[in-house]
Amino acid sequence: MVKLSKRLQMIADRVPLGSKVADIGSDHALLPTYLAQQGIIVFAVAGEVNPGPFEAATRQVLESGLSKKISVRSGDGLAVIEPGEVNVITIAGMGGSLMASILEAGKQKLVGVTHLILQPNVGEDQVRKWLLAEGWNLDAEAILEEDGKIYEILTATAGRIVVGENSQQALYAERTLTGGIVVSKERLLQMGPYLLEEAPEVWFSKWDSELKKLAMIEGQLKLSTAEASAAKAEQIAQEIKEIKEVLACLQKVKP
Repeated sequence: MVKLSKRLQMIADRVPLGSKVADIGSDHALLPTYLAQQGIIVFAVAGEVNPGPFEAATRQVLESGLSKKISVRSGDGLAVIEPGEVNVITIAGMGGSLMASILEAGKQKLVGVTHLILQPNVGEDQVRKWLLAEGWNLDAEAILEEDGKIYEILTATAGRIVVGENSQQALYAERTLTGGIVVSKERLLQMGPYLLEEAPEVWFSKWDSELKKLAMIEGQLKLSTAEASAAKAEQIAQEIKEIKEVLACLQKVKP
């Protein structure tokens, strides 16, 4: 039986029972293998664009005796599936910008897909922006630390129009925290609306690290004499200020 990392286990836990799954960028096909062994899914496509991981995935599925349940396919992004073939798509371990571009390029393949379970390594805001623009409902966010790295998992659903206080517009609507700090839509897309609400310790650790990266970029930009660099440095300084205000405010209200 396959044993998953903490990160992949959290993704697996979000896959509905009885699903047909496409795992894009499946690497060694560990996730679909586990899901099939546990009886969580009825069918899976393990998609991989790189030859080495594709061969490893093929070997994993063969050795697990799951060739009838898992189809290992070589291809880029959602090109490995047909419209209506699966109802759940998992994508993990790549940048958010690439993830959004894969979803955008394969939009016609999302017919019948009810769940997207996405774990970007960086650029989570790009994924949230794509989901919002394309009418997907961001239902949940999770965050974890494993082997010194911090990961976010975003779960989105389609097929239902939500209005009122539970709508996506309400989710990303400007909100005022205790203490009068206003959190903009842009900041919610960046920091995560559910994660900001829950504010777990690992989330604070992530943003402490992100602030250091932003400060380093600001410092480098200030060394330039170009007008555009000065403007960008000013923009990043404002971003740093707003993020610090949010973190400070939420730290104060934590029980």
